[in-house]
Amino acid sequence: MDSNTSRPVPSANTGNAVLDFISDTLLKAIQLERRIDPWIRPAFDAVLRDPIARFVTFLMNLRRRDEGLALAEERPIPDEEAWLQSIIDSFTEQMKLLWKPGGFERGGNTKTHGMVRAEFIVHDGLPAQFRHGIFAEPRTYRAWVRFSGPGPYVTPDIDDVGFMSISIKLMGVPGAKLMDEEQFTQDFFGVSTPTFVTPDTRANAHLQKWSLKNASIFHFLNFSQPHVLDGIMQMLWVKTQSSPFEAPYFSCVPYLLGEGRAMVYSVWPASDSRTPVPRLPRRPPDDYLRQAMIQALDRGDVDLDFRIQLQTDPFRMPIENAGVLWPERLSPRVSVATLHIPRQRFDSPAQTAFARRLSYNPWHCVPEHRPLGNQSRARKRMYWELSRLRHDMNRVPHYEPDGDEVFDEGGG
Repeated sequence: MDSNTSRPVPSANTGNAVLDFISDTLLKAIQLERRIDPWIRPAFDAVLRDPIARFVTFLMNLRRRDEGLALAEERPIPDEEAWLQSIIDSFTEQMKLLWKPGGFERGGNTKTHGMVRAEFIVHDGLPAQFRHGIFAEPRTYRAWVRFSGPGPYVTPDIDDVGFMSISIKLMGVPGAKLMDEEQFTQDFFGVSTPTFVTPDTRANAHLQKWSLKNASIFHFLNFSQPHVLDGIMQMLWVKTQSSPFEAPYFSCVPYLLGEGRAMVYSVWPASDSRTPVPRLPRRPPDDYLRQAMIQALDRGDVDLDFRIQLQTDPFRMPIENAGVLWPERLSPRVSVATLHIPRQRFDSPAQTAFARRLSYNPWHCVPEHRPLGNQSRARKRMYWELSRLRHDMNRVPHYEPDGDEVFDEGGG
């Protein structure tokens, strides 16, 4: 079976039969709720989601201490390298348990819904505070864009946690880069929740230990290190998805926008239309999200809006805590570019395999967009080591694309 073929989530393996039962039962309950979610969620989102998010953010900030940091200022957390090594060790062990040589998938954002060609079009006439790095002048970059599921498993779409991700690789980007393994690329990342699943690498190390046991719920619900507020923030946005083209994506972690200025970014659908999820409340096809992409690009082009939100308050818009939602009332999200995906076929086996060949890393970037915060610092080595593991196990060398790649019929 191809490693990107959907299969059920493995049963919990905590070493405790009661905990295994609780974890598996809660997961099945969430999966059942996903079958009726499209009839419930629109009203909930319209009335309750944002007020609850503001209240949870208020509670998070009550528990935090104002360290008096400046805008875009970083401050390492205690034992940062130890937490990073723990994360890498957990991911490595889990990937070796899940995948066989020749079919290794990514440790996170694992299932490939599709890899598509695109153009990243920087807008003309941007305000001066946004004109830094690749946004300094109007320009169009070729891009490879990967839409994916949550991981670490490859599951039927209706059985995942209701979470999607986007990875954008711009090509032909001039100038110095912060990682020398790629010379002409700039990578952007987004997930379909506006805050990250963990606030820092210490919490992330704790999450990965439970993920290794196929029981991530106990990262959020436990007596020794509970992360209930983080779990609530995630649950406010995870839901039954209709199409990878129809969800917003958020960077969650901050980046520089020129010296002394920090930003988070997001990617938004240009249309409010929603593709019906087939067969609900019965079981949809395993890969209905990929089919929604195919159908959309059979009909025509797809545009997504790339927006930037500037940091204006160092405490309420933190650098080192990725669990806190940056308030839009302090700084609105401003459109700076269009991600244009032309009509195409992308679902050939060769193009799907190409998605496995590429490596995305937030440190594939120009210095003006350096990643900020402890989770971003961790990603540099973590993504590099896990990518190297995947490529070594698949006997595929690192590859920097240039946009001229050609695939067999159905993938051009």
